[in-house]
Amino acid sequence: MKFKPIAVVIAILSLVSCSSGDRYVSYSGYAQGGTWKVTVNRKGVSVKDEVIKATIDSLLIEIDNTFSGYNKSSLVSRLNSGETIEPNDMFRDLYSRSYGWFLQSDGAVDVAAGPLFDIWGFGFKEGKFPSDSLVEATMAACGFKMLKPSVPEGSISAADLLLEPGESQPVLNFNAVAQGYTSDVVADYLHSLGIHDMLVDIGEIFCEGLNPRRVQWNIGVDRPVDGNDTPGADMQAIHVCTTSPQGVVTSGNYRKFYVVDGRKYAHTVDTRTGRPVSHNLLSATVIAPDSATADAAATWCMVIGLEAAKEVVAREGYEAYLIYEEDGEMREWHSDGFELRQF
Repeated sequence: MKFKPIAVVIAILSLVSCSSGDRYVSYSGYAQGGTWKVTVNRKGVSVKDEVIKATIDSLLIEIDNTFSGYNKSSLVSRLNSGETIEPNDMFRDLYSRSYGWFLQSDGAVDVAAGPLFDIWGFGFKEGKFPSDSLVEATMAACGFKMLKPSVPEGSISAADLLLEPGESQPVLNFNAVAQGYTSDVVADYLHSLGIHDMLVDIGEIFCEGLNPRRVQWNIGVDRPVDGNDTPGADMQAIHVCTTSPQGVVTSGNYRKFYVVDGRKYAHTVDTRTGRPVSHNLLSATVIAPDSATADAAATWCMVIGLEAAKEVVAREGYEAYLIYEEDGEMREWHSDGFELRQF
């Protein structure tokens, strides 16, 4: 996942009403390096379409200005560069939740391990195939193990997050969780309007209720093969959602990687070892009550591999669809509550 500067394109499309009083509408545009689309049933909602679209745009801009490592004026970029910032509520909230995921995953999900992603070329700086000594030195100098569980009050510098003064300056990278968080923020706004039939797709998905055909939302799962760079172009299966609020997030190693001496180095870095993962799990699609949790859980699964991921899914109460390679063939596993419709 990448964040890039936001370019706003207004596109509001009313869909055919499907039953008395229903009025489905889609809003779309560009954000976080790609397109986004939100489809809702605005039955009983008096707020105008233009206001809803403008509010979503403003939320996306605020998130970009908070968490984007590609936006040099964002809060996280300024903090990482040594500036003093005034954290907003979003920053404080996602930082605290990320610390919780760090503890829950025994360090597999660590947004404070930004320098590790950088040295492997999967962060915000140029890097590729670092030496063992650089990996070890970087691991020793970064991670949530060095930081406070929440952001102190008032203005802060990166040093204010340290448990022990004098340690290396923290570098945060929220890419593993921020897109899911974004979908949740938009969904929360729609809930505030009284909307409960929705599909929010901003890189990661939040859905609830029924679609314009008045059946459950269906979400495609991409086939995790190298070169499948266009979402929806080559799908493995369709997930049939329940009507309950849920985040649906896929993480995989088939779109961002490089090859050195015939070996593939994927963008999922195990922050506990300091190195890209090497196992047979190709992608993990996880369902959780919200998209940020699903985003973190999908990353967690991709870090720990197939068998451990199955255990996590069962223990934590997630639903998941795991695609893996075995004996040169693509195979799949899904939890009992993950409903699939095959092609």
